[in-house]
Amino acid sequence: MTYPSLLKVTAAETNVITETQTPPIFDEIEVQSRWFSGNFSRDHLSNHGQKISIISPGEWNRGAGPDFINATIEVDGEIRHGPIELDLDSRNWELHGHNQSKYFNDVILHIVINDGGPAFFTRTSNHRDIPRIILSPTEVSSALSRPRITQALSRPGRCLWPLRHMAVADITCLLRESAKHRAQLKAKRFEGTAKLHGFSQALWEALADALGFSANRHPMRLLAQRLPIKRLLTHDPKDLEAIIFGTAGFLSPNLHRTAPSDSREWLENLWTRWWKHRSKYEFAISRTPAWSTRSTRPSNHPQRRLAALATAALQWPSLSKSARQKPPFEKLSKSLSSLSEPFWNHHHTVLSEHIQKPFRLIGKSRLEEFLINTLYPLRPENWAEFEKIRAAAPNQKVKRCCERLFGSLANAKPYLKFAWQQQALLQVYQDFCLEDLSDCIECSFPEQLAQWKSTDD
Repeated sequence: MTYPSLLKVTAAETNVITETQTPPIFDEIEVQSRWFSGNFSRDHLSNHGQKISIISPGEWNRGAGPDFINATIEVDGEIRHGPIELDLDSRNWELHGHNQSKYFNDVILHIVINDGGPAFFTRTSNHRDIPRIILSPTEVSSALSRPRITQALSRPGRCLWPLRHMAVADITCLLRESAKHRAQLKAKRFEGTAKLHGFSQALWEALADALGFSANRHPMRLLAQRLPIKRLLTHDPKDLEAIIFGTAGFLSPNLHRTAPSDSREWLENLWTRWWKHRSKYEFAISRTPAWSTRSTRPSNHPQRRLAALATAALQWPSLSKSARQKPPFEKLSKSLSSLSEPFWNHHHTVLSEHIQKPFRLIGKSRLEEFLINTLYPLRPENWAEFEKIRAAAPNQKVKRCCERLFGSLANAKPYLKFAWQQQALLQVYQDFCLEDLSDCIECSFPEQLAQWKSTDD
């Protein structure tokens, strides 16, 4: 038995239960972001049976009109250039008045998730028919890495008994295969972005995602998409931070007046530099990223994370080159951990008081997460290097995995020593516990564990 076969068996039984479930609700802008990143198939069939291939998703639209502009697709062998609109429901085309707006007359593709209700054609105000493709909820959930449920109850599951009676070698083999499967999924996602936008841009988005921590991953990645690193580096290096903070929506003309006295000149200069680029990069309020600052430690504030991203942009050619080298990525790690900026060495936010003792822009845990989730998966041939990385203290999600699979954190201790082991536990929890709608009762994973044997035997 292999890990993919475990997934296949449990998925077949879980899907029967899922048929009667209410369709999931998605955040439209998050789906758009994953579409832009290349996390969906590039080949589709339209509502008229046309073969649609996505050559380029274009770029984010800053103002009124379709979601993306300057996109390129192929329709039955014919190349077309223009805007793309992505809606959660096909009916939104008419409900939102796109069929009567001149801003949508040049749209070349309409992407939807739900195509229910009365059948109709996607037409412009001048009655031109637009091809429509449908992304299934299952496909969207996969692209968003979103399992069927967000959290299983924190109590021992039925797999506790078979795991307790499995040989250590068999459990280790299971976890190793799970960790490798997780790495393959991450590599596939990165490579999908790299195929559309290039390695450097994929790395830029991945770093932004890692810096976003848990609460601001999506806004950070969204910002990295709207400010492609290649375009950003065409500007004066002194303007990069201003462009990033301005595009993020954190700058205003009078902000410096409310700042501490030692920050006012710095903030005023930041606004002045942003002002000359504002018309090119500012997004409408409705399209501005929704930053989260609730229950966020000062060191994790999104403004500080943006400062780290802006400082990394100044060294990007070197960082991108280092990321292409073999593990253990010593040069890249040293460069990222030593990022420094005079203002941000002593401030948590643009309006915070000066802190005497300097602190790092990118801490050890953020750096390790970036390497583990982004670069090591791209190097499966260097698995031995990945296995050496020690694990950080288990977070709440890992603790919940341990409770569910082993009965307690103490029982799982032998499998928490290295980073790859924690990654494996998270994947098992996601693939089985979070895909099971019966709260463990109907899950076939415990029975399948009895058939698992180490491939080292």
